[in-house]
Order: sequence, then structure tokens, then C-alpha cells
Amino acid sequence: MTDAPCPDHCVDPMRAQWEAFKALPRDEPVQMLNLVRFREAAAYPEAHALAGKGLSGAQAYANYGRESGPVFAGLGGRIVWRGAFRTVLIGPEDERWDEAFVAAYPAASAFIEMLMNPDYQKAVVHRQAAVLTSRLIRHAPAETGDGFAFS
Repeated sequence: MTDAPCPDHCVDPMRAQWEAFKALPRDEPVQMLNLVRFREAAAYPEAHALAGKGLSGAQAYANYGRESGPVFAGLGGRIVWRGAFRTVLIGPEDERWDEAFVAAYPAASAFIEMLMNPDYQKAVVHRQAAVLTSRLIRHAPAETGDGFAFS
């Protein structure tokens, strides 16, 4: 959590964003849209065992996935969609994402529990080292179909 604004390098939630997330119902399923851009070189804290080892942001993010995955799955989380970035059709031309996926949780409380889990907290250093900027956007699952409009 941070109090600093994230115009260019959004890695952790700002305090106001976290409070808004927690103020929403915690007993409903959530789907989190994840958009992630990696650093070219991972930026581990100096005291971390992987600092200065030459890992890329993608490699550090893979470490994050391996270490956080059991916590995520143990709380009922699953990836419901993943895509490979190709180009921006509408939006800033320089915006690109190395990872794009939707993570589903059985309840918002499971997401919060994941963040508070000591094993997850150990793994998150890899995410922080890996990510240049990101977006994490909470959605309520909605019905899908053949059209663009919701009824």
C-alpha cells in the first residue's frame, strides 16, 4: 500500500483505492482484470537474495507466480481468461501489456485473505521487483452473451 500517486508506475494500491475496495461487499464473487507491464530488469531490494542477479522483470514475475500460486489456488482463485497482447486499437498508442488476465475469486474476502497471507506477502517482493506499471480492476461477474450491451 502506498500514499504516493501512480501516474506512470502503478505497482501497489494507493491507500484510498484499498479503502474503496474494502468498502465494497466482501461476500460476493469478484473478477480482477490484471494488466501488467514488466521492467526490463527486475528491481529487487538491495538486501534480497536475487538483487543484482540479472533477472528480467518477466523472470521475477514468474517467481511471483510460482510462489503465490498455491495461496491463490488454495483460496479458490482461478484464472478465467488470459490473452497475449497484440496492439492498442483505442487508447494511448504507447500503452502495452506483457500480461493480461482475469483472476476470479469466490468472494472479495478471499482476495483480501490472500493479501494478508504470510506466504503471499513473501512472494509479493517478486511482483514489486518485476512490475513497471499495472492495472488491477475489480469487477462483479456478469452474464456473457452475443451482444455488447447489458440488459
